[in-house]
Amino acid sequence: MKKTSTFQNALIWFGAGVSLAEILTGTAFAPLGMGKGLLAILIGHVIGCGMMLLAGLIGGRTGRSAMETVKMSFGQKGGLLFALLNVLQLVGWTAIMIYDGALAIGGIFDVGRWVWCLVIGGLIILWIVVGVTDLGWINKITMAALFVLTLVLCKVIFFSGSAMAAPSGEGLTFGAAVELAVAMPLSWLPLISDYTRQAQKPVRATVASVVTYGLVSCWMYVIGMGAAIFTGEYDIAVIMVKAGLGIAALVILVFSTVTTTFLDAWSAGISAESLSGKLSGKTVAIVTTLVGVAGAILFPMDDITNFLYLIGSVFAPMIAVQIADHFLLRRDRFAVAADARNLVIWLIGFVAYRLLMGVDTPVGYTLPDMVLTILLCVIAEKLKPSVKQS
Repeated sequence: MKKTSTFQNALIWFGAGVSLAEILTGTAFAPLGMGKGLLAILIGHVIGCGMMLLAGLIGGRTGRSAMETVKMSFGQKGGLLFALLNVLQLVGWTAIMIYDGALAIGGIFDVGRWVWCLVIGGLIILWIVVGVTDLGWINKITMAALFVLTLVLCKVIFFSGSAMAAPSGEGLTFGAAVELAVAMPLSWLPLISDYTRQAQKPVRATVASVVTYGLVSCWMYVIGMGAAIFTGEYDIAVIMVKAGLGIAALVILVFSTVTTTFLDAWSAGISAESLSGKLSGKTVAIVTTLVGVAGAILFPMDDITNFLYLIGSVFAPMIAVQIADHFLLRRDRFAVAADARNLVIWLIGFVAYRLLMGVDTPVGYTLPDMVLTILLCVIAEKLKPSVKQS
């Protein structure tokens, strides 16, 4: 298997961070004001990226894909549940990202949303056909263009001379805002090992990937929040039109959507390979993109908040179990059919997350839920130590 450099991994996750979905999510922080909103974004990303780092390290250390590392805690059959759930969430993300991108571009160049869905889908398939290890100069040029254009966007929003608009509308509580900041890095958690396992220096590549993604993701959230606060406008496409960005806006919106959504579709293929060795990852990734295009054309997907929280409730307790097993208990259940104990603990964690959604804590729901899940794993192991697998 061709290995990727640390720089290539950082570029991949730069592309993941430059995301229209993250900018749009950032607009929800506006009613908190710039100070509290920025604090919520930072706290949420420290929590979410911390989990993302640990997940990536497991894959980097073992050389296994994300869903193969899940089998180290839940067994061969148990891991299939999460592989299936991951494929489903990635199909959903692919559709959402294509929908958001096409909707925004349609606000600037109105030729029909379905046309832009097809254009974005076609470019994602091109990225898939080239493959993650062979993107090379394509990725470098794309990332350089996105970097320059997002700087231009920052200048338009923060240095346009506009008076600061007073935050308005029903806002999030601080705890809910933190959780919304956790949600984006958390959604990447079941994917990162798909890329770190291919790195020449897996640990270094994991750290570079998470730090790059975390910084860029915070930047995107702040752009969205700043757009809403400084311009009073929640539609990023309208801001671009007012700024006269024109073709530059088209490049930002198209390629930020493609570079992010490519990772969703590609990892859907890798997760599908965990379900069955007969499946081709690249073929499944292309099919995922086609299904995403169809979904983006046929269904409205304007509010993804509940989708983000659903992802959190599934994958936060899952990675908590993995963290406890790999880093604290040194358990490896890869050779067993299913680890019933860990599946029960995960289910308790899932239910606890949903219950915690009704409680407003300063650090959101994910961190308390993970602490509870990890404690349950440690207590269960103390009460009944596992038989070591040969």
